[in-house]
Amino acid sequence: MSELFEAPTLDQAALARALSGFHLIGGKLTRPVNGRLFPVVNPATGATVAEAADGDSADVDAAVADAARAQKDWALLPARKRGALVHQAAQLIRAHVEELARLVALETGKALRTESRVEANNVADIFEFFGGLGGEIKGETVPFGPDVLNITVREPLGVVGAIIPWNIPMMLLALKVAPALVAGNSIVVKSAEEAPLAVLRIAELMNRVLPPGVFNILSGQGPECGAPLVAHDLVKKVTFTGSVETGRIIARTAADKFIPVTLELGGKSPMIVFADCDFEKTVAGALTSMRFTRQGQSCTAASRIFVQRPIYEKFVAEMAKRVDAMVMGDPLDEATDIGTIISPAQYEKVQAFIAEGKATSGAEGRACARMPADPTLRKGLFIQPHIFTGLDKDSRLVREEIFGPVTVVFPFDDAEAVLRDANDTEFGLAASVWTNDLKIALRFAHRIEAGLVQVNQNLVVQPNLSYGGVKNSGLGKEASLESMLEHFTHKKTIMVNMA
Repeated sequence: MSELFEAPTLDQAALARALSGFHLIGGKLTRPVNGRLFPVVNPATGATVAEAADGDSADVDAAVADAARAQKDWALLPARKRGALVHQAAQLIRAHVEELARLVALETGKALRTESRVEANNVADIFEFFGGLGGEIKGETVPFGPDVLNITVREPLGVVGAIIPWNIPMMLLALKVAPALVAGNSIVVKSAEEAPLAVLRIAELMNRVLPPGVFNILSGQGPECGAPLVAHDLVKKVTFTGSVETGRIIARTAADKFIPVTLELGGKSPMIVFADCDFEKTVAGALTSMRFTRQGQSCTAASRIFVQRPIYEKFVAEMAKRVDAMVMGDPLDEATDIGTIISPAQYEKVQAFIAEGKATSGAEGRACARMPADPTLRKGLFIQPHIFTGLDKDSRLVREEIFGPVTVVFPFDDAEAVLRDANDTEFGLAASVWTNDLKIALRFAHRIEAGLVQVNQNLVVQPNLSYGGVKNSGLGKEASLESMLEHFTHKKTIMVNMA
């Protein structure tokens, strides 16, 4: 490996080239068995910036076998020692935060200042948080009888298979890898086809600290690489973030193996705004809630906004004005607020939703923010944020997850009616309520069908706060001590007859 690869660098293009064509298996960067590669494209320019290893079942077999061998010794380490090593790796990640931020901006098109740098810092936070939880992997003494000692212990599951998406790849990697490792498992990650570079760099950094084979990462396509990972006999747990359709396939395969799964499958999150809210704070919160700086590519994006009628017109106008003032441009430019859509396929999908909304009788779609003027970005996958009003509640824009910078705003008069509308969705990941009336806030928080409800804020996932959805938004929780214990260990009961 070059000198560049050993130390932090701000030359993201050179780093991308240095990472080209590798998996990380058994503590070493390795080439795919089949020799195949696929391009990694900068969505802001359309230029190929690297090539990724196009793995298949042979690479999966090698990674899982190494992970299974390494897991036995890893599980024997005291939990606090495992945590200390994960925490040590977190410090290495923190030293490379700017490098990682620039690299993920290059491959995903996410704006450096508003998105990528924030994500990179969150990754270090997550590994630090879970690194401190080793001492919490403990059991209980259970009363049974005077002559019987009855205890429980927490034991790791074995090899964990993880499949991550492209929208916040580093952060979702951390949320799966950190608790799995501290709990005593080894892990094999399949990265997203569109964003394999920054997560590979994180794995390489962490493998400078961790024992070889404990943390492995592959790149490749879902059917050829992801599916064999899920189906592998030695994989004892699967954790996945992605589409509902793929989640169902994974759940069926896991059911045939009788292994546990954690699934985070998306959302259509409501934002409910009452007239007594702090208006300035709430309008600003709408921009944050919709994740416009990430081009709306977020499972928790507030893509359905319900505003009480007395402030509805004013709210829509002010929201549009503020989004219009945001800067779209080169993701690596510090002046940029909004970057690009991830891929041509996603770009076409989002544009089709926008066209359908604009063609709907009685609807209005307000395009906000100017497209980049820089001619070097003419091939970039930029889409103006759109705020729709006047749509019917049965519209596809209201029912389906768009995963783009598109939100729909409705007026409401009746609190019970808006609660029914908020819950009228197959998803149940997140929601927010904006009001200064504590009674209303708590009543809605209890009755909204979602795994995470926030009042007067809509933050992204935070370490130590349980995160996960209901209904078609998935199974299980992430980001907390609860997730580590319940989803990455099993409880064993030990009874000792002392009579």
